[in-house]
Amino acid sequence: MQLSQNSITVLERRYLVKDENGKVIEDPNQLFRRVANAIAAPDENLGADRDEVGRIAEKFYEMISSLDFLPNSPTLMNAGRELGQLSACFVIPVDDSMESIFDAVKAAALIHKSGGGTGFSFSRLRPAGSQVASTSGVASGPVSFMKVINAATEAVKQGGTRRGANMGVLRIDHPDIMDFITAKSDLSELTNFNISVCVTDDFMRAVESDDDYPLIDPRTEDAYFVDGKPVRLKAREVFETIVDQAWMTGEPGVILIDRMNEDNPVKKIGLYESTNPCGEQPLLAYESCNLGSVNLGQTLTAVVDSENRSSMYRYEIDWNNLKRTVRSAVHFLDNVIEANRYPLKAIDESTKANRKIGLGVMGWADMLFRLEIPYNSEKALQLAEKVMSFIQEEAHAASSELAGVRGVFPNWKDSVYNSPGTPSKRMRNSTVTTIAPTGTISIIAGVSSGIEPAFALAYTRNVMDETKLSEINPILEAKAKERGFYSEEFVRKLVEKGSIQDFDEVPEDVKKIFVTSHDIEPEWHIRMQAAFQKHCDNAVSKTINLPNHATREDVADAYRLAYKLKCKGVTVYRDGCRKGQVLSVSKEEEEKLPSRRRTIEPRPQVLTGITEKIKTGYGVLYVTINMLDGKPFEVFAQIGKSGHSTMADTEAMGRLVSLALRSGIGVNDIIDQLRGIGGATQVFENGGLVKSIPDAIAKVLHHHFGNGEKPEPEHDIETDLCPECNCKMEHDSGCIVCRGCGYSQC
Repeated sequence: MQLSQNSITVLERRYLVKDENGKVIEDPNQLFRRVANAIAAPDENLGADRDEVGRIAEKFYEMISSLDFLPNSPTLMNAGRELGQLSACFVIPVDDSMESIFDAVKAAALIHKSGGGTGFSFSRLRPAGSQVASTSGVASGPVSFMKVINAATEAVKQGGTRRGANMGVLRIDHPDIMDFITAKSDLSELTNFNISVCVTDDFMRAVESDDDYPLIDPRTEDAYFVDGKPVRLKAREVFETIVDQAWMTGEPGVILIDRMNEDNPVKKIGLYESTNPCGEQPLLAYESCNLGSVNLGQTLTAVVDSENRSSMYRYEIDWNNLKRTVRSAVHFLDNVIEANRYPLKAIDESTKANRKIGLGVMGWADMLFRLEIPYNSEKALQLAEKVMSFIQEEAHAASSELAGVRGVFPNWKDSVYNSPGTPSKRMRNSTVTTIAPTGTISIIAGVSSGIEPAFALAYTRNVMDETKLSEINPILEAKAKERGFYSEEFVRKLVEKGSIQDFDEVPEDVKKIFVTSHDIEPEWHIRMQAAFQKHCDNAVSKTINLPNHATREDVADAYRLAYKLKCKGVTVYRDGCRKGQVLSVSKEEEEKLPSRRRTIEPRPQVLTGITEKIKTGYGVLYVTINMLDGKPFEVFAQIGKSGHSTMADTEAMGRLVSLALRSGIGVNDIIDQLRGIGGATQVFENGGLVKSIPDAIAKVLHHHFGNGEKPEPEHDIETDLCPECNCKMEHDSGCIVCRGCGYSQC
């Protein structure tokens, strides 16, 4: 099989079956066989004999083992296994009652346990401060209940491997909209949520005309009144707040909800209110969706190019191969609906009523590299429309053929496919195409993610504790060797910079083709998303990656252009905007500071102290504090079974804290420096968030010796480093993924 060492590593860590001791007992070939057999099995219940089921299983096996197509991660992980939960995404309704809210908490916990992600609309909840007749109290509002779900998510590891992902959505006309927009300005809050504002066409028109707009009371669906007057907000001020928050933190995203409902095939059944965690899949209450992606890098064929002096070969799209893959993939995804073991009966019923599937793509940037077409070009946009329209047409044809054999989806009679005055179209699935994130499965396939440009053309992967391996994009590597600019120095510089645009040794025609996410102006990101959206039933998951120096107006322009070009949602991320800020002073300020030496107090022979155990994201931490005259004098910290580097860092922190204490630095000053330091792996402990090992030490010091003041929230969560291998994370397709080891937050 065409698997790289990195692909095999990711499979071993996240997908292959392990025994009770954590030892891998399955190889990649067995995984693909397991999945193919499990997903072919439903054909026997749908009219095929056993020989035919065997042939279908072989077809599925060849498709996924050749990496022409891969299903979403839960299907790869769970098909043919006891858990059997195969869906990536769900939407859970939240109505305006305590019963509904905590039913949603329970449903989310069960889904996260099974490996899925959840989306919620909180737009039906009454605003904070509203009267609650049954208790004569006041409502706490949507954001407070998001924190409840966030805490529950923290406690449940997704599929036994990571915490679950949530999408929180609120309509732009909800009375609590301003609190929602700023809910993640403190990045220690809602750490398991992506948040997006449901923006209406009316709101966007009000932004353009600098008009105000009314807030709506979700209980009455009429104007929201305060002190007897209807409340209206200035649309442009609200829009600027969204822009400001997105510029600072990457959130909230924007969901253009009217656009999504324009393409809702079952409006008579219900309207969309929320999406899955990455925003590309709108779903009705209790629906799930089964996603998979065609590998566009595998649809190319090399032909001899005798006229090209710089290369012996050129590449062409093999349309027949693409057609075969698309049609087999639709068959596969429809079978997933039957093979799936749903976590709730309501999800089983809703999913099978509309039978949504989402066939997307990955490897788009690799396809452009091989075809020598710049991502940021009109030619690339034209090809995007051509490729996606072909996939859309063939996928719909395959679904229609399945309907002829298996029957239409149950809600077909109330769908757009059976509308009066238009020719009816029999469909097995109400929606067929979705451009979803492909972070981990694209690593398995060895191609670029989704429709994103390459995030970097080289990266460093940790292969052992202290060993780092530099990997370069294989297409660029071949081109560099072919054109004579490959060298060890070239690779070193490329790993450092990620882009070749400043390299004098690289020819200009190569620079134009091998562009990265940050080499591309935001306009081209949006235009590419819009090109794929034109021929996609659902939505497109894509991140508009901006350089660190991008302005707020750049973010605003991206939102406006996405609305103009009829995208269904947009997510921006400004490089480095979530990194922790190093405490520093200017040179002038430093010169004003008094020069002084501190005396380090000697350690007595015997000290007494206390030891406290505290859970962190890296394991259980034991903090020992020894005292002199009732005051803390030294600190020892030990973390168990978390790797030599983490243990060494923990010991070093204890020594430095001890040095500070013995030098006369106040304990509260030490607490202030350590508390709130963010890490990528965070946990709840005793009702509070433990962000990192230094934060845990600060909490223990504060518990026993602090001044009793509640620590102020910090804004230094570091989300750009992978918690498992410490490589740089990529903000990709509405998700965060590490291409070094396959870790993903979605």
